[in-house]
Amino acid sequence: MELGVCKLLVTALLILSSRTARSEEDRDTLWDAWGSWSECSRTCGGGASYSLRRCLSSRTCEGQNIKYRTCSNVDCPPDAGDFRAQQCSAHADVRYQGQFHDWLPVNNDPENPCSLKCKAKGSGVVVELAPKVLDGTRCYTESFDMCISGICQIVGCDHELGSTAKEDNCGICNGDGSSCRLVRGHYKSQHTSGKTEDTVVIIPYQSRHVRLVLKGPDHLYVEGKTLLGDKTELMLDQSGQYYLENTTLDFQKLSDKEILRMAGPLGADFTIKIQFTSGADSVIQYIYYQPIIHRWRETDFFPCSVTCGGGYQLTSAECYDLRTGRVVVDQYCHYYPENVKPKPKLQECNMEPCLDSDGYKEIMPYDLYHPLPRWESSPWTACSTSCGGGIQSRSVTCVEEDMQGNITPTEEWKCLYSPKTAILQPCNTFSCPTWVAQEWSPCTVTCGQGLRYRVVLCIDHRGIHAGGCNPTTKPHIKEECLVAVPCYKSIDTLPIEAKPVWQKQAIELEEEVTVTEEPTFIPGPWQACSRTCGAGTQRRMVKCQVLLSFSQTVADLPDDACEGEKPILVQPCYRKPCSQGLGHGDQNREEEELPQGGDLLDWEYEGFTECSESCGGGVQEAVIICLNKQTREAADQSLCVSSRRPPPFLQDCNTHLCPPRWETGEWSSCSATCGVGLMTRTITCTHQPYPNSNYSAVLKDEMCQKPKPGPFQACNRFDCPPTWDTHDWGQNLSIIVSAVLPDLW
Repeated sequence: MELGVCKLLVTALLILSSRTARSEEDRDTLWDAWGSWSECSRTCGGGASYSLRRCLSSRTCEGQNIKYRTCSNVDCPPDAGDFRAQQCSAHADVRYQGQFHDWLPVNNDPENPCSLKCKAKGSGVVVELAPKVLDGTRCYTESFDMCISGICQIVGCDHELGSTAKEDNCGICNGDGSSCRLVRGHYKSQHTSGKTEDTVVIIPYQSRHVRLVLKGPDHLYVEGKTLLGDKTELMLDQSGQYYLENTTLDFQKLSDKEILRMAGPLGADFTIKIQFTSGADSVIQYIYYQPIIHRWRETDFFPCSVTCGGGYQLTSAECYDLRTGRVVVDQYCHYYPENVKPKPKLQECNMEPCLDSDGYKEIMPYDLYHPLPRWESSPWTACSTSCGGGIQSRSVTCVEEDMQGNITPTEEWKCLYSPKTAILQPCNTFSCPTWVAQEWSPCTVTCGQGLRYRVVLCIDHRGIHAGGCNPTTKPHIKEECLVAVPCYKSIDTLPIEAKPVWQKQAIELEEEVTVTEEPTFIPGPWQACSRTCGAGTQRRMVKCQVLLSFSQTVADLPDDACEGEKPILVQPCYRKPCSQGLGHGDQNREEEELPQGGDLLDWEYEGFTECSESCGGGVQEAVIICLNKQTREAADQSLCVSSRRPPPFLQDCNTHLCPPRWETGEWSSCSATCGVGLMTRTITCTHQPYPNSNYSAVLKDEMCQKPKPGPFQACNRFDCPPTWDTHDWGQNLSIIVSAVLPDLW
């Protein structure tokens, strides 16, 4: 009896404590408190544990009565094997269709990743051996998501259920990708070398996301090398999964290519090799993420430079291997561009005064009056090339100066508190001069065979005709030409020369030439006014013309070939006021009688003159005319009362600053009197903000509007007249006349 009462009391106390815990956790629900966590479903590799609670109401409680968490999130030993593969192997002693089978796992099932599907080794039969895998089994081989109670649950790289944390390409959870580097490359086999095999690439230990694609008849195989130097070869004969040095290799062998993937991290250094076969060469493309296994770290301060009296000490940086923790040579850290070597730090030390018994500072006496070691450089050497980009060098050494001012070389580490100056620099990076050939001239004859010429210039990087070009590569300046018109002359007659161009040019030089080598509108003279009195009109011809450079003749072009606005063709004109008689104009119509009287004629402003300057501030004056108020036509100024003429009116105009503009120098004299010569001039981009200001600056060519005026032009483009060419005296007098066309420079 007493025992029964005790049991009831214990039960009541348990219920009371449970309700107390529940009420403290959540008073608004009908759930009891959560129970303790179950044992983990796995001992390593990430498993699942659960906790239960019960509903204290006769009605249905809202929510779940079970919750899960991950556990045993430590890596399994290398020989533990795959968890899903272990579950498949457990069915090896169970008959299927009357036979025993060795079962292999079927991974990454897109339809139901949490069912236990296995493939019979040998026959390849795929069977679902269980509707769900054990809790903690990975849903997919390259994911942290795990199966719990037959459902794939999202798991982050931080091993938390429902977490969205992801590994970066380096395998760091929530990392920024800075601890590894992407490596890409390609390889092409060469069967002509006589080799039977070759190394494609060596992929370092701990690399990830490796992918190689071979296109061609050759074959891939892999060699693994551990940190201890042990080597193992793996031949890839057929498609499937392979295992080497705790690394899974997925291999596909197709008819025309082979594909190798390794998610990593690699358990050793993998050397990818190729085995040659007969046939065409193969091409391999590869990509992987390589861990940065060598990094800089700062050292402690070196010993002080003096034992007393004030000195200095420096830190340095050393390169060490992250895998072994050993210090290695600096070249390993320089291999990674991402690695930045820390700058040395400098601090004072042993600042206490030296004792009299010491007599002197024992090592290097550096104090406030003694300069620190410094870099000293020699003068730059001459540039290795005169143009096209060269290199010049100099020596840079660390030196120190003693109390007497003597300078001696010392160890480099003493100067590492400041950057070492450059020992190489580029020079003469401008382009080398090149030959530039202009267009060919017309043929020198109008029929048959003749000659044609062109100007060839040596242009430097400034666009100026200068020397320095290779004479052996100079294009030829003269060649024969053939006009497809027969010459009706005897065979011994010289080719018919074209018109004597120099005679025509001599005549044209006497006239004012306004046509240029650029298409330009050329206005003709104004015709007479259409009326002999009163207001009329006058007309003129405006043509788009161009000066043909070689023949120096003017050609008419369509109006759209000229840039800019076409000048006006018609303008008003006024000769004199009309009398009571008739005015005689082109239209021969009667003029109206001008009314007399001062009230009909008066002065008025009518527009302004053109601005005196195009920029920088100019002046324009108002135009004053004598106007007939009735006809609104201009009258002769003598008909208006001079005393009533309004005063002159001026106003500012074009006050904006002048833009940079090209300033051209005077043309030089022609280099040849005939047969095509050359004139040169200087072209500079200048900026004068105001027309009359003393300030003028020379700017870069990019600041001025394009196009830049030409720095050279051909001149005297006409054939030289025939000259007498005398030969040496012989027994018989022979004087030969020939037409000499001298070379152009």
